[in-house]
Amino acid sequence: MTMKKGYRTPLAVAIAALALGMGAAHAQHKDVDGAKAAYQGSESPIDAESAKVVRTPGAPDLTEAEFEKAKEMYFQRCAGCHGVLRNGATGKPLTTDITQERGLAYLKTFINYGSPAGMPNWGTSGDFTEEEVELMAKYVMHEPPVPPEFGMSAMRDTWEVIVAPEDRPTEKLNDWDIENLFSVTLRDAGQIALIDGDSKEILKILETGYAVHISRMSASGRYIFVIGRDAKVDMIDLWMEDPGIVATIKVGLEARSVETSKFEGYEDDLAIAGAYWPPQYVIMDGKTLEPKKIVSTRGMTVGTQEYHPEPRVAAIVGSHQHPEFIVNVKETGKVRLVNYENMDALSTVELDTSRFLHDGGWDSSGRYFMAAANESNQIVVIDAKDRELESIVDVGKTPHPGRGANFVDPEFGPVWATSHLGDASIQLIGTDPEGHPDNAWKVVRSIDGQGGGSLFVKTHPESDNLYVDTTLNPDTALSQSVAVFDINDLEAGYEVLPIAEWADVGEGPKRVVQPEYNQAGDEVWFSVWNAMDQQSALVIVDDATRELKKVIDDERIVTPTGKFNVINTQKDIY
Repeated sequence: MTMKKGYRTPLAVAIAALALGMGAAHAQHKDVDGAKAAYQGSESPIDAESAKVVRTPGAPDLTEAEFEKAKEMYFQRCAGCHGVLRNGATGKPLTTDITQERGLAYLKTFINYGSPAGMPNWGTSGDFTEEEVELMAKYVMHEPPVPPEFGMSAMRDTWEVIVAPEDRPTEKLNDWDIENLFSVTLRDAGQIALIDGDSKEILKILETGYAVHISRMSASGRYIFVIGRDAKVDMIDLWMEDPGIVATIKVGLEARSVETSKFEGYEDDLAIAGAYWPPQYVIMDGKTLEPKKIVSTRGMTVGTQEYHPEPRVAAIVGSHQHPEFIVNVKETGKVRLVNYENMDALSTVELDTSRFLHDGGWDSSGRYFMAAANESNQIVVIDAKDRELESIVDVGKTPHPGRGANFVDPEFGPVWATSHLGDASIQLIGTDPEGHPDNAWKVVRSIDGQGGGSLFVKTHPESDNLYVDTTLNPDTALSQSVAVFDINDLEAGYEVLPIAEWADVGEGPKRVVQPEYNQAGDEVWFSVWNAMDQQSALVIVDDATRELKKVIDDERIVTPTGKFNVINTQKDIY
């Protein structure tokens, strides 16, 4: 949703809003809050019609038509923060004991004016009419409609093997340089583009799920697995004469994460996908996507040890230390080490860490998994070798590292870097407990970038540069450019690269997102993410000179976001 500048909430409403604690998204009064809001307030792909209506004593009556309209509004505008079941996620709980106690007049005022805590001013912004404000106030006084579960029967109904393993080639049959291939998300088109890293030509566009969140490579590099926010997983075989999708499945109604087995002896054997709804993960056959085991993540939160009915699965990585998947369970703050040696007796170690786990990646040794608990303003460090929590590190406001960035700081030794949604800092955490024990699991350096709203920070072993985007900053000058630092002289400050200006695609929001290196580490690719009805582009920068090298502005490049170089993703190079 577009944010309006200049909004000011009346003091009385602000105090009342803070008392209720309905911190959702789209705050409009501060740059860093606005950036954070744009990230948090994404709509849910769950079909609102699938959620069953519950009429609740003590709540104002609604007609069937009003319920259906309110459900759709809630899933589109509110579920991303408050959760499908309204038990709180990024936003605070909106359970009926709270909403009925506050009453209709209070809720209408709050929804209309918003709050400094992050709740948008749905009414005064013009996004909701007066009637819609009242409708939503009445709706949240009823128990939340519950979407259907998605078990093995439903999952198997969606599973399709398009090309059976025995019908696939035993060797690579095309002349693609797959190690320097890029899998590029074309978000709103429901597609990915496979682009040659050398020629910069689009080799293939494939129909996938809605808003592909990530592409992950199998351990061998042969298969690409992509997952859409609609929980559709597609498996692409890069060895075929004409590479294409060979298997597909839906693992739920909403999802973000997919990964494959990486441990020696289990390469390409299994795949795993995690869902937002229902809150669960599924382990699948790595060659066919046949679902083998579904595991719920519902359970108790860390700290308060209260039951949470909707703990979503965030980042998943394949361990190189044990035959395990490492699974972040967002709302409960649990990290699960899922051992897949015996699928008939699945073994799991559950580690209590910090709530609101999200994205993350490996340190340079491949032993320690660094995960952002972004609403807790912390980085969780998991020792994958010893299978234990190594440390929890306090960082800046709402860390969002993507996979992070590994390099050797000239003063502090090996470090892993994160940027932040909520402030301008880029913070470096020491990751070498043997060689630099005094620096291990501490923020050893904090430098300022352009501003908040960063989604990704990136470098490469062959590069001396550290790139930081500010995709979600409300200031267009920041959201349309990137900062680049010299990792050998970080305190010297950053150079700003005008990526969107170089793209020259005309009007539109043109947010610049996710630096991604090529195989050699001498080029950096950026997405210029424009509106669906406007021209987008990919901008390629020469890493040594920091100058424009190429713009890919093919009309088929629609709303590009994530880009994943095959070899860098396969080998966890970042």
